[in-house]
Amino acid sequence: MTDTTGSPSWPTGISAITLFVEDLDATKTFYREVFGLSVEFEDEASAVFGFGNTLINLLRSTAATGLIDPAPVARPDSGSRVQLTLPVDDVDAMCEELTARGVTLLNGPMDRPWGIRTASFRDPGGHIWEIAK
Repeated sequence: MTDTTGSPSWPTGISAITLFVEDLDATKTFYREVFGLSVEFEDEASAVFGFGNTLINLLRSTAATGLIDPAPVARPDSGSRVQLTLPVDDVDAMCEELTARGVTLLNGPMDRPWGIRTASFRDPGGHIWEIAK
């Protein structure tokens, strides 16, 4: 579809997602050990991992205030407001792998009414991750 109004077009993907964390070291270790990723960039306040074409930036909550001010940074125990979904070939096999890596599943594996099989777990920052097929 061609934009004839002269307005900028919407992006076609998400380049980065920033997740606020209280314990950067524990969350960074989780991403290395559970997802098998290496850090692409890090400093004292953040660690960045690549998930395909999307960067996941783990940012200390204390540094997040300056990024989103005047919006408040929510505490991790106030409830989840995001779920990130990763496609996998076999949800059951990946659940076994996650469990072997020390991950406690929140739910699943289960078949959803909308036709996919899923399972969910939480990272140390309180963010919910779903695997799906």
